[in-house]
Amino acid sequence: MAHETQPGRRGPRLTYGMAAVWSVVAILLGYAVLDVADAAPGALTVRPLPPPPPTETVATRTLPSVPQPTLSTSVAPPLPALAGDTAAPSPAGIEEALASVRALPALRDSALVVRDGQTGEVLLDQGGDELRIPASTTKLLSAAAIGQTFAPDETLRTVVREGDTPDEIVLVAGGDSLLNPGKGEPDAVAGRAGLRDLAEQVATALGRSGTTSVTLYVDETYAAGPTTAPTWASTFRSSGITGAVAMLGLSSQRAHGGAPGPADPVASVRSAFARQLEGRGIDVRLAARGQAPGVPGSPMPTPATGGEPSATPSDGATSDGAQAPTTAAATPDVPASGPGAVLGSVESAPVREQLALALTDSDNALTEILARQAAYRSGAGTDFAEVGAWVVSQVAALGLDTAGVTLSDASGLSRENRVRASLLSDVLVLGYDGKHAVLRRALDGLPIGGLTGTLADRFTGAQHDAAGRARAKTGTLTGANALAGSVVDDDGRLLVFVGMVAGVGTNDARAALDRFVAAIASCGCR
Repeated sequence: MAHETQPGRRGPRLTYGMAAVWSVVAILLGYAVLDVADAAPGALTVRPLPPPPPTETVATRTLPSVPQPTLSTSVAPPLPALAGDTAAPSPAGIEEALASVRALPALRDSALVVRDGQTGEVLLDQGGDELRIPASTTKLLSAAAIGQTFAPDETLRTVVREGDTPDEIVLVAGGDSLLNPGKGEPDAVAGRAGLRDLAEQVATALGRSGTTSVTLYVDETYAAGPTTAPTWASTFRSSGITGAVAMLGLSSQRAHGGAPGPADPVASVRSAFARQLEGRGIDVRLAARGQAPGVPGSPMPTPATGGEPSATPSDGATSDGAQAPTTAAATPDVPASGPGAVLGSVESAPVREQLALALTDSDNALTEILARQAAYRSGAGTDFAEVGAWVVSQVAALGLDTAGVTLSDASGLSRENRVRASLLSDVLVLGYDGKHAVLRRALDGLPIGGLTGTLADRFTGAQHDAAGRARAKTGTLTGANALAGSVVDDDGRLLVFVGMVAGVGTNDARAALDRFVAAIASCGCR
């Protein structure tokens, strides 16, 4: 019904306007009450706002970002304590804290060692000198050996060079088993170097010479050796426990439990590279495997000064200032054009980053690949037993006691390996002193309790005291389990521990070892 306005009276429009004004006033007054009560943000709020909810950022990351306490490397030893001398644990304190844990039936046949990670003092040694199967904790010894061969920031190159004629090209296996099948990812460890990038470089170089049809060879002479060890179970590769050991491989084909990698990683890379070239208008014929034209193993996988592809300088010094190995890996200078000239080159992530990734994921093949080429560069043999013996010799060269220690591989899959818990603790203490850059970075890649790698599903229950602050290398073979790493205790002290257990089921052994570490983390132990 329409309203009529009588002279001298307020109409309904004014009435409605007043109602709207009073509504706004009521809302503002109500908000002010909530503001004062800190139930809503505003000028009268006295309690700070809660932090915004966490957000996820999609990014490439293959290494844990949780910080690890580090020791100072800017002063001469002895290094200052992280938590001060007053917070140093005592042997009596450790004994008391671990009394009930050491009585567990699962630890009846075990070796347990605890040391102060800041002074190296032995706080507990239960059977530390007994030779035992180390399983995957073998990788700690391999990391120490590899760290003595590669410079801190050394990377590996995958190169394509010209053969004897312009229509022959040679893909040189240079030790990078983590090639991205597509474009390289600058911030990645697995996939830093891209096969597509390599193909683009080679296609461009061939285009300049007018070459449209090539025969593709593969040079596999660098650190050549068997793909699997005779002391491994025949099912290890087919079940994905390890990949095949080769000096070329794709990051997309890394083996993991239940997902085996290719039996011939080099052939997979060769086929993928040929397809990349064909997609760029180059007709490719695959040559038979075997002898490739040109100088075998040339050029070295070590990057050249200034990033330009070239061989190791003729004066024997590598691009990082270290002395080049005097083995078959050393090669003459690479020509700028003609036979042997480099047509393309891509560079891996630093070896120390790859080594840290190998420890995070307990990647058996990657560990063997890095150890084999380190042994090769040192002039040692490249079969699994020879590489294992070389690892022991390199650990001994660090001044550590390796008497009786034997390794048949570098990854720890062999049941013939024998190591002492005390030696594993020696390597850990040495790594945390800050003097060995590659080993130190490798230890930063140890899995973190309850968060990453092979410890992602451990320390999540009753053993939560060590979650997030224990870093350790796991070791698991039937009837032989181990755990070796470091933890920051309740006093802020860095402690090193090693536990090796035999004769019990894996679940029982893991539960007992987790309790062992949790007790150290929470006791204070002074």
